[in-house]
Amino acid sequence: MIHDARPSARTLLRAPATASAATSADLGPLPEWNLSDLYAGLDAPEVAADLKAGIEKSRDFEQTYKGKLVDFARNDPDALLGAIKDYEALEDLLGKLISFAGLAYAGATTDPKVQKFYGDVQEQITVASSHLLFFTLEMNRIEDADLTAALNHEGLAHYRPWLEDLRKDKPYQLEDRVEQLFHEKSMTSRGAWNRLFDETMASLRFEVEGAAEPLPLEPTLNLLQDADPDKRARGAAALTKTFSGNLSLFTLITNTLAKDKEISDRWRNFTDIADSRHLANRVEREVVDALVAAVRDAYPRLSHRYYAMKAKWLGMEKMNFWDRNAPLPKSDARPIPWAEAKDIVLTAYAGFSPDMAEIAGRFFERNWIDAPARAGKAPGAFAHPTVPSAHPYVLVNYLGKTRDVMTLAHELGHGVHQVLAGENGPLMAPTPLTLAETASVFGEMLTFQSLLAKAETPRQRKIMLASKVEDMINTVVRQIAFYTFERKVHSERREGELTSERLGELWMDVQRESLGPAIELNEGYETFWTYIPHFIHSPFYVYAYAFGDCLVNSLYAVYQDAEEGFQAKYFDLLRAGGTKHHSELLAPFGLDASNPDFWKKGLSVIEGLIDELEALKDAE
Repeated sequence: MIHDARPSARTLLRAPATASAATSADLGPLPEWNLSDLYAGLDAPEVAADLKAGIEKSRDFEQTYKGKLVDFARNDPDALLGAIKDYEALEDLLGKLISFAGLAYAGATTDPKVQKFYGDVQEQITVASSHLLFFTLEMNRIEDADLTAALNHEGLAHYRPWLEDLRKDKPYQLEDRVEQLFHEKSMTSRGAWNRLFDETMASLRFEVEGAAEPLPLEPTLNLLQDADPDKRARGAAALTKTFSGNLSLFTLITNTLAKDKEISDRWRNFTDIADSRHLANRVEREVVDALVAAVRDAYPRLSHRYYAMKAKWLGMEKMNFWDRNAPLPKSDARPIPWAEAKDIVLTAYAGFSPDMAEIAGRFFERNWIDAPARAGKAPGAFAHPTVPSAHPYVLVNYLGKTRDVMTLAHELGHGVHQVLAGENGPLMAPTPLTLAETASVFGEMLTFQSLLAKAETPRQRKIMLASKVEDMINTVVRQIAFYTFERKVHSERREGELTSERLGELWMDVQRESLGPAIELNEGYETFWTYIPHFIHSPFYVYAYAFGDCLVNSLYAVYQDAEEGFQAKYFDLLRAGGTKHHSELLAPFGLDASNPDFWKKGLSVIEGLIDELEALKDAE
């Protein structure tokens, strides 16, 4: 239950953030986060004191409660409540430590001092949390009848959602010592390979023809958004060269982690390769299968159709893969200063709810955002909830284009959600990924609609609509293609290791299917699976983006037609955190994700935007 130390990057899974790097003078002052709300620094005495206290308190907790929980449930509900509260307090303490270490590491991934700090904190948190493993295992040994009776206790009733949710893990739990072995070995198995990927990716440099010096990953990817087709081609060539040069390492990492997951799944008796992710997301396999089927069926109507239109706009018969996210002709290349980006997002949020804008405003006012793109910083973007006793933090790599603004809106949507859900406390604040992405994508939609309403000419409207369609394709089509790729990789890995060549073949297969005939998948693109962080950190995470986007399309339609009261219901959804199933949260809006037609409705919104674009094809 302890918080993951490594916040997951997001933007790398979507279109690269910007067309080209703007200068700091163009963007104005960019904020760097202030982590002192957690700890004053890596060497702060409070860090060492809390690590020591965490280990000692965890050891005392085990000695106090191990072997007693079943009896407490039957005979002493007050004692059971005390145990849960003590466990929750330890979750907050250890979560604060690991969040601080993870954020410091994300801000300076290649700094040896930070690397050591991160590794040392991980190791000590693993020691502390090993003493807590028994707790959830033993809680799930309580008989159903005894737990039902205990929940009549007023204090325990507060934790009913957490206790009932915990029971869903029961069929997949192992014997205590096996669980402890899995836990302690995680640092030298999955965790070590994750860290190797992160540090390798942060240290890679890409030799772009014409550049004064080799570039890190983020600005090299950003060249694929440049208005100059030669720069896009040179960026793609540099990416291909470096990815190819490191292909054996990324192949080894992928094979090792896929095998590691297969071992865990086999021991826990998961029947499908993605079932552990579905369980973590608290979503049924049938719901995800329906989403995937609906999106794949829609490829010709969405991505294939849009990219054929875009190729004509760019004056090409077929686009090269590096042209896929090129700006449209006559797009505004003006860098958007940070202050303007802040105003755009907060104005859009305020148009929906002043309370939403006020919460998002705290991130700017209190230095909860790290914005500059600097060497050694983790690429992409994320929002990290930390712990309820503190507050979330947001990381972006801001370079001044419209998509950077949309990324900011996305991450602040997460941030607002995390602030509101934090009211539930450490055990019930975490939200399944599928619903977590709902809040972020809704924030993007509010910002897009606010900007679209200000478009003064058909040309401006066309460019904005095209940008939104591309974002939606990257969020829905591309993510389901990623999920399909992962399924193929993990399925074949059960029969033996995959070669670099085979991984490239699987990648190209799903890309051809999803992108369609209007995009030429030139030589070198077969290596581009290597840089996707979610394949490494969170297998099968990616469908959560498509889930969230399609859900928000339907949710926003309800909002547009709703009478007064929608905002209050929406805030109730966010405040629920992890206390309710998606079916309960969506019912007040008349939505049902288990209905296959639900996904078709969400996808029809994207199709409708493409219809409008087609009608605007001659707009100048």
